[in-house]
Amino acid sequence: MQEDSDTVKTSRIPFDPYIMRVCRVVASRATCRHREQGAVIVHNKRILSTGYNGAPPGAKDCLEYGYCAKEENLPCRAEGLHAESNAIVTAAREGIRVEGSTLYCIFSPCLSCCNIIKTAGIIEVIYLHTYPYFEEGPGYLELLGVKVRQLEEKW
Repeated sequence: MQEDSDTVKTSRIPFDPYIMRVCRVVASRATCRHREQGAVIVHNKRILSTGYNGAPPGAKDCLEYGYCAKEENLPCRAEGLHAESNAIVTAAREGIRVEGSTLYCIFSPCLSCCNIIKTAGIIEVIYLHTYPYFEEGPGYLELLGVKVRQLEEKW
């Protein structure tokens, strides 16, 4: 139901920006104190799984600790549980096949996540920003045979 009767909707948001907005909402659940990353896996324009960066289920996270281990020159607790891998593992846990799907994420994946993406059979990655520490991610995905596209944030 519309609230303003003078405004008439004449179109809807294109699919890629729609999913990126979902990525941002998913990222808001991240338990990392330094960066919020969200990932959404889609097949045939249907969301299969989502993930965000943070500690594994049931483990104490940086928000609960009140600090980030990186601040004390210790390894990040979320290492290996990035949003991309979290979305893939969540799908696997629920018995959802992701082969042939597309993964959307806010920042380009790290090399480890690239390997997981390829192994899971995901055929395309669409992202908004190149992660400053993982600039090689998009090129590595292409080398692995995964289609990569950077979406312009003009919506």
